[in-house]
Amino acid sequence: MMHGYISHPLRQQLVEIALQWERSYSVLPRVGDALSEFDAAMLVGHTPETFSKAMVGTTAVQKGFDFCWESTRYQVKHNRPSGKKGSKVTNAGNVTTNFEWDILIYVLYNEFFDIQEVWQWDVETYQKMFDSKSQKHISLKDMQKGKPLS
Repeated sequence: MMHGYISHPLRQQLVEIALQWERSYSVLPRVGDALSEFDAAMLVGHTPETFSKAMVGTTAVQKGFDFCWESTRYQVKHNRPSGKKGSKVTNAGNVTTNFEWDILIYVLYNEFFDIQEVWQWDVETYQKMFDSKSQKHISLKDMQKGKPLS
């Protein structure tokens, strides 16, 4: 894990259960959003307790941003290779078309959900970099042009 990162026993339990599921049924359950949002929140300054309180009343389909910290709205994206043949991450996901956030955080995991890289983008820089592109997907190399968060 990254320097300054605050983990939590519940996070580790979720990772262990998800990996056990993947070993048993070949496909990982969709836990990446929850893990990446928790990890990003810890990296920007939340504690497990403040993050829990901040998330009261939110839903998984909340529009615009994933969480707030000190009046800043954060949107989180992530990738995790499975470790299986051909699972190397080259595509960092779809270009975000909603700009109701202040900072976008991109988390790249290894197959065990250990953080490998974290990059952040402010909304203006992200829009300048990607909004004019005709592509629908962002490459990992593009995402790595953001500000490293460590």
